[in-house]
Amino acid sequence: MKDTFRKFYKPLTEENQKLIKDIKEKAEELQSLMMNVKNREMSLAMTNLEQCTMWAKKAIVLEDEK
Repeated sequence: MKDTFRKFYKPLTEENQKLIKDIKEKAEELQSLMMNVKNREMSLAMTNLEQCTMWAKKAIVLEDEK
Protein backbone atom coordinates (compact mmCIF):
# COMPACT_ATOMS: atom_id res chain seq x y z
CA MET A 1 0.00 0.00 0.00
CA LYS A 2 1.19 3.49 -0.84
CA ASP A 3 2.18 5.69 2.13
CA THR A 4 -0.37 8.40 1.22
CA PHE A 5 -0.10 10.18 4.56
CA ARG A 6 3.68 9.85 4.68
CA LYS A 7 4.11 8.29 8.10
CA PHE A 8 7.72 7.58 7.20
CA TYR A 9 10.10 10.10 5.70
CA LYS A 10 13.13 9.43 3.57
CA PRO A 11 16.13 11.69 4.06
CA LEU A 12 16.48 14.41 1.45
CA THR A 13 19.58 14.78 -0.66
CA GLU A 14 21.92 17.60 0.30
CA GLU A 15 21.06 19.33 -2.96
CA ASN A 16 17.34 19.26 -2.20
CA GLN A 17 17.90 20.36 1.41
CA LYS A 18 19.74 23.40 0.04
CA LEU A 19 16.98 24.06 -2.49
CA ILE A 20 14.33 24.05 0.25
CA LYS A 21 16.47 26.37 2.38
CA ASP A 22 16.92 28.74 -0.58
CA ILE A 23 13.17 28.77 -1.31
CA LYS A 24 12.41 29.60 2.33
CA GLU A 25 14.97 32.42 2.33
CA LYS A 26 13.58 33.94 -0.89
CA ALA A 27 10.03 33.69 0.49
CA GLU A 28 11.17 35.51 3.63
CA GLU A 29 12.73 38.25 1.50
CA LEU A 30 9.51 38.69 -0.44
CA GLN A 31 7.47 38.60 2.76
CA SER A 32 9.54 41.41 4.27
CA LEU A 33 8.83 43.58 1.20
CA MET A 34 5.14 42.76 1.34
CA MET A 35 4.81 43.70 5.02
CA ASN A 36 4.87 47.40 4.07
CA VAL A 37 1.35 47.24 2.59
CA LYS A 38 -1.59 46.47 4.87
CA ASN A 39 -4.78 45.64 3.00
CA ARG A 40 -6.93 42.67 2.03
CA GLU A 41 -5.16 42.17 -1.29
CA MET A 42 -1.77 41.96 0.40
CA SER A 43 -3.18 39.54 2.96
CA LEU A 44 -4.29 37.33 0.07
CA ALA A 45 -0.88 37.68 -1.54
CA MET A 46 0.79 36.67 1.75
CA THR A 47 -1.46 33.61 2.06
CA ASN A 48 -0.61 32.61 -1.49
CA LEU A 49 3.11 33.10 -0.86
CA GLU A 50 2.82 30.72 2.10
CA GLN A 51 0.91 28.25 -0.04
CA CYS A 52 3.40 28.55 -2.89
CA THR A 53 6.28 27.84 -0.53
CA MET A 54 4.47 24.85 0.96
CA TRP A 55 3.76 23.30 -2.45
CA ALA A 56 7.29 23.94 -3.69
CA LYS A 57 8.74 22.16 -0.64
CA LYS A 58 6.30 19.28 -1.05
CA ALA A 59 7.26 18.93 -4.72
CA ILE A 60 10.92 18.66 -3.75
CA VAL A 61 10.21 16.10 -1.03
CA LEU A 62 8.07 13.98 -3.34
CA GLU A 63 10.70 14.21 -6.08
CA ASP A 64 13.22 12.71 -3.66
CA GLU A 65 10.86 9.83 -2.88
CA LYS A 66 10.74 8.63 -6.50
